[in-house]
Amino acid sequence: MNPATDPKDAPAVDASAEPSSAAAGVEPASAAAARRTVDPHMGLVATPVRALLRREPITLAPSASIREAAEVMQAHRVSSMLLVEQDHLFGIVTDRDLRNRVIAAGLATDQPIADIATVAPLTIELRATAFEALVLMARNNVHHVPVMDGTRVVGMLTITDLTEYNSTSAVFLAGEIYKQASVEGLQRVSTRIRGLQRNLAAADATAFASGQVITAITDALTTRLLQLAEARFGPPPVDYAWVAAGSQARSEQTAKSDQDNCMILADAYEPARHGEYFEALARFVCDGLDACGYVYCPGEMMAMTDTWRQPLRSWKQLFRQWIHEPEPMALMLTSVFFDLRHVYGSTTLVDELRQDFLKRSKGNGIFLAYMVGNALSRQPPLNVFGNLTTARKGEHRGTVDLKHLGIVPIVDLARVYALAGGHDEVNTYDRLEVASQSGEVSADSARDLRDALEFLAVVRIRHQVRQIDADQPADNFLAPKELSNFERTQLKDAFAVVRTLQNVLGQRYQAGRF
Repeated sequence: MNPATDPKDAPAVDASAEPSSAAAGVEPASAAAARRTVDPHMGLVATPVRALLRREPITLAPSASIREAAEVMQAHRVSSMLLVEQDHLFGIVTDRDLRNRVIAAGLATDQPIADIATVAPLTIELRATAFEALVLMARNNVHHVPVMDGTRVVGMLTITDLTEYNSTSAVFLAGEIYKQASVEGLQRVSTRIRGLQRNLAAADATAFASGQVITAITDALTTRLLQLAEARFGPPPVDYAWVAAGSQARSEQTAKSDQDNCMILADAYEPARHGEYFEALARFVCDGLDACGYVYCPGEMMAMTDTWRQPLRSWKQLFRQWIHEPEPMALMLTSVFFDLRHVYGSTTLVDELRQDFLKRSKGNGIFLAYMVGNALSRQPPLNVFGNLTTARKGEHRGTVDLKHLGIVPIVDLARVYALAGGHDEVNTYDRLEVASQSGEVSADSARDLRDALEFLAVVRIRHQVRQIDADQPADNFLAPKELSNFERTQLKDAFAVVRTLQNVLGQRYQAGRF
């Protein structure tokens, strides 16, 4: 996006109000103080995992004894080690495993170390960033991650390595979540999420990074609630998957989010035998999320609603109906449920459903035309001259809806590109990247949309942080006078990018223009 320099391109908003110190480029003292104490997440984004490795990996064969493993860990002064056989990673053992699975359990130390190892552990690639490692640890509540170069293990990344960058607040918050034994405990921990978003914004973290971190915490809360539910109601009678939809599925959440989730049950599910169990479990989790600040979905698109708690065969039928009979309600539902991501339970159920509907949507011109028509129903707030317009009446008079008139249209465009190409990516940035590679959109246009999305999302986050600091409810309605003249021009340019790409997509799918 290139900011306009011609005076006639200035946004048509009231610029007579005195600009705030932040908009004028003067940072308040309180903000400056906050900046000095926040987590430098930008350092994590820029730092490769390779740079954090301190030594060659400490390894043993799986057949080695528990005592041998303890002696090796003591000799090398490490808190974990890797089990490797024929140059392939078998598992990982930590000092916690030795305490909990050996000493506390009274296990003989001459037994094979493989008996207490975590096999097939989560790993991260050598070329990944430290930020990706942070999200992986936070989302899965792990403090040790083997580092791989292809199939070869090359090192171990620990929470201590990240501690040196002073950026583990998200990991520690996730750890606190998994320690809680009640909804009340989770509710107390969840109050820190708003502070985490404030820290990310003050550290100038990208919107992409912030979304990944905040969503990882939501995933952790959801997972812990499901664990507590299973402890209360017993093990599930058939396999199931808890699935995130909407912004959580796309890893694009902010501290202001409602619930969008569903459950996929194995086809062995029988309502008469199993219905009561899954209804109680879903209700427990959705009520718990609401208690933690993730309010109930106004449209009731949640797993505790019977419609969105179905066996796999029923989900397949729903998607087939939506694709082949794309009436208005179906189009509204597809904007939520075509963004799905596994959170807990069986991954196979989610993968099978996704592959089924992607096969049906790819190249389906009639369905895609309807999707485009639905996407074009949300137009950026620009008048015929390309200047900003604001709401003229109602509670949000004089504001711009950053979410529904800016961010959502980009999400809609990326979703259409993904469905047209049969791509299984869910995150909007990832969808735009893969769509540019497959030719669904040009590389320049995809880059413009990513830049527009990043700018709009950052403006939204900063707006919400100002509201949080003022003890106000966070929302998506921005008064343009909150921005500097330069930022207002950028806002207009971002909206112009969206409108241009909407027009291009509309011309490609003429039948979608109603």
